[in-house]
Amino acid sequence: MSNRRAGGAYRRDDTGVILWGALRAYVCAEPIDMRKSIDGLAALVAPLMGGDPFSGHVFVFIGKRRDKVKLLVWDRHGFWLVYKRLERGRFSSAQTLLTRELALADLMLWLEGIDLRRTRRLAVVHAQQVA
Repeated sequence: MSNRRAGGAYRRDDTGVILWGALRAYVCAEPIDMRKSIDGLAALVAPLMGGDPFSGHVFVFIGKRRDKVKLLVWDRHGFWLVYKRLERGRFSSAQTLLTRELALADLMLWLEGIDLRRTRRLAVVHAQQVA
């Protein structure tokens, strides 16, 4: 069944809508043995990050040398495990990620090698009503 309405608009149905701004990334403060896979990493989410691996949020695990990172995400049907290994260089310190609320956009910048210590976000607007 198509989600497309007349005029090109889309409608929401039971498949859900992903709001990327609502997703959060949680970073493990300790370096992780990169040999761990889905089950091993999912088992670490609660004790090391205080999170729920089935929440749909992104859980970030960084290797000791900071040249490898794994992202663990639950998506309604199962886990995704994304693995990135840098061929040259290292990711900037994970401490940068731990000192701020990490939106998915921040994580993507960090994965691209952008040092988040040198970036600023716009101030959050806490709107109460629509004009």
